[in-house]
Amino acid sequence: MAAYGCIDIGSNTTRLLVAEPGESGLRELMTQRVFTRIGKGLRKTKRLAPAKVDEVAEVVATQARHARELGAKQIVVVATAAIREARNGGDLVMAIESQAGLPTKVLSDAEEARLAFLGASRSLGTAVNGTLAVVDVGGGSTEIAVGSLDAGVSWCESFRIGSGYLADSYLHSDPPSVEELENVRRHAAGCFDGLRTPPVDRAVAVGGSATSLRRMAGAELSHEPLERAIRVLASAPSAEIAERFELDPERVHLLPAGVLILESVSDCLGMPLKVAGGGLREGVIIELAAAG
Repeated sequence: MAAYGCIDIGSNTTRLLVAEPGESGLRELMTQRVFTRIGKGLRKTKRLAPAKVDEVAEVVATQARHARELGAKQIVVVATAAIREARNGGDLVMAIESQAGLPTKVLSDAEEARLAFLGASRSLGTAVNGTLAVVDVGGGSTEIAVGSLDAGVSWCESFRIGSGYLADSYLHSDPPSVEELENVRRHAAGCFDGLRTPPVDRAVAVGGSATSLRRMAGAELSHEPLERAIRVLASAPSAEIAERFELDPERVHLLPAGVLILESVSDCLGMPLKVAGGGLREGVIIELAAAG
């Protein structure tokens, strides 16, 4: 069975997945995450600094080399919110092509939602009956997609709110203060105020925040586990929390914002979110394999 690679350049991280499709789903050969924090530098100028362009292109080139060494038949590089917003996103696309020898596809928010839905819905392990909502919290944006396993996405919306943006805007203490957390909570709640989705029977969460929360809060992100996670994150410095839960300190800094976004969406949907086993990168590989 052929292996495929996907490199996903997000606002917080640049992630590699190499996997082989099989009858029971994807078999992961390698996954890697590097905190490149593209979104942080975009806040004021809307431009990527030359040093950041070089850094990310080098990370992508290294990840592409890993994928090739594992025999990946095809490698796709995708970019999301940060590159959509960057005025000079083309500089990074050209640098990646030069250093890694690969084109970069800058996904629209609808494409991002569709692929995250595909990856999440095909990796749940149990039959999906009825309508599924997939909530993808990234560093610079949050996508909500609603659909079914057979028909795919029937409704989606993108919100310009992400864990990186909120953490950089409000979380300046370590650990975060009650006032800082309340400011994040209010911002997130205001962003999703009035959200109306089609009827949903089941909801899942994907993205770095959701995946990290599995260790801290479990696989079902209902109100109480999310609030418990916030209390833990506010109880000690990020380095201590990172060591306790085997997380990256940078992720711990971003996580309170991610938790409060997930909580706001869960409240709007009126149901808990379960952590899905796959997301955008899995969706890209599933689609690649289907195309042959």
